[in-house]
Amino acid sequence: MDHSFEKIISVENLLLAWEEFLKGKRKKTDVQQFSLKLMDNILALRNELLQKSYKHGNYKRFHICDPKQRIIHKALVRDRLLHHAIYRILYPFYDNLFFADSFSCRLEKGTHKAMTRLKMYFYKVSRNNTKTCWVLKCDIKKFFDSVDHQILLEILKQKISDKNTFWLLEEAIGSFSKQTGQLQLFDFRGENRERERE
Repeated sequence: MDHSFEKIISVENLLLAWEEFLKGKRKKTDVQQFSLKLMDNILALRNELLQKSYKHGNYKRFHICDPKQRIIHKALVRDRLLHHAIYRILYPFYDNLFFADSFSCRLEKGTHKAMTRLKMYFYKVSRNNTKTCWVLKCDIKKFFDSVDHQILLEILKQKISDKNTFWLLEEAIGSFSKQTGQLQLFDFRGENRERERE
């Protein structure tokens, strides 16, 4: 599977990532501003990536209720575009590594298929509703905020041999850390640098 840096940052992939990114966002002010000079912005982003001068921007922090209140950290449009470009190339490779009963955020999976699979397990374990079975419903509080970036990068490094791709993943993953409520840039060679919020 080709998950090379060159493929991730190709103009073709960045344009396809832009089309995917746009879904449901066309009317957003920041998206419209980026799209006014779309090719200039894409070429500038690509050039920064080629030169290795790219730095992930700050996050905008806000609250939503859906139905419970959550804190959201939103990256700049160009960074979210790059996230989609990375995803487009790496997803097919990593999707094959996930176990079959992982349904969240995967193509052709989702809630309905998860429920169908759960019902199948209910019938199997309960022997067609003739035996009691138990289900544990749980949530890991603030899971994504607490993912250890160093461990995540070590896992990714086992499958990513392209040094430039790994550099890009370090930059994207290291762009956010929840430590005392501050965004930080991490240099995975041992240094951390605090990043100011907007």
